[in-house]
Amino acid sequence: MAGRPRAFDRDQALLVAMEKFWRDGYEATTISALTSAMGITPPSLYAAFGDKDRLFAAASALYVDGITAQVEKALALPTLREAITEMLVLTAAAQSDDGSPAGCFLATEPRLARERAALRERVARRIARAVRDGDVAPDTDPEQLAAFVMAVHTGLSSRARDGATTDELMAIVQVALGALPHA
Repeated sequence: MAGRPRAFDRDQALLVAMEKFWRDGYEATTISALTSAMGITPPSLYAAFGDKDRLFAAASALYVDGITAQVEKALALPTLREAITEMLVLTAAAQSDDGSPAGCFLATEPRLARERAALRERVARRIARAVRDGDVAPDTDPEQLAAFVMAVHTGLSSRARDGATTDELMAIVQVALGALPHA
């Protein structure tokens, strides 16, 4: 005999859980808050996702996979300036979008340090390629510049959580872009 089908949309419930973790953080998000937001019972949550840790892992992977795809697309642009511009402009727009929690889940959630490090490494590899290609000055330190770009990313998230508008975030992006090295 087959088990009863789930009475909820698993993908939609995962999106709701992702936003709950994003808005409140892992530590402050209780099973009760999750089930209430997702519109399911605790047994349904455990049956579908295992436990809070596994639900967080699935929800954060959904978010990180989306961010990674956007970053990879931006970093594939022909010049480093275009790549970083696209990355930061998308960041500013997304972090101040009224349709989602303010800020960046990846930038603010302590449990996502490994994923932040992986993103910084992607940016550093792109910068190293720009140095090899002569797109930026040969004395540009890829690790240092990647750390700067990630600091801007985190700063945009912090400002967005504090209520900054898209225009205010875009002004920060413009200042940061002025600090990028030239060929």
